[in-house]
Amino acid sequence: MRVVLADYGAGNLRSVSSALERAGAEVAIAADPATVAAAPLAVVAGVGNTGSAARQLAARGLADALRSRAEAGRPLLGICVGMQLLFGESEEGGTGLGLFAGRVARLRARRVPHMGWNELRVRRESALLDGLDGCDVYFAHSYACVPAEAVAAADVDHEGVVVAAVERDGVAGVQFHPERSGAAGARLLRNVLRWSSAA
Repeated sequence: MRVVLADYGAGNLRSVSSALERAGAEVAIAADPATVAAAPLAVVAGVGNTGSAARQLAARGLADALRSRAEAGRPLLGICVGMQLLFGESEEGGTGLGLFAGRVARLRARRVPHMGWNELRVRRESALLDGLDGCDVYFAHSYACVPAEAVAAADVDHEGVVVAAVERDGVAGVQFHPERSGAAGARLLRNVLRWSSAA
């Protein structure tokens, strides 16, 4: 399956690309909005600042391309900052794609950033998260999504509940890093390829 990673000038594109290739995908990295809009599956991967990422997506025309494909029901996956960009306003700055109602807020924990392994709790049936309930996955973030609608599919405990995955129709996101999550991350990416083929 062909997967296009949206290139907005930052993020961990090479490591995510390699992980997707190991899962069986044919991967391209593209900054061209038409290429991103037309891909069988588009992925927004990311590390760093949400505000900067949102500005670069808008400046390159990628934000509109991602919104258009989501509205058309074409599969879209966000990873870490990419998941946060599926929402609207962020306390870190900037405005995301607004595909899900809610906001992005700084973690209210003593230990910030949330860095390291944590046990995933799958909260509803999800092809994306099949076989991952109770698995340890790797996190590295200081901000988290606070949905205002029923899109949360999994969470973890980090001095309170933190949303770890969201999903509705053809749009999904994971706060953790599958490319750094060993066997569980590899399974997630294989699930993603099957999920997007069926979307």
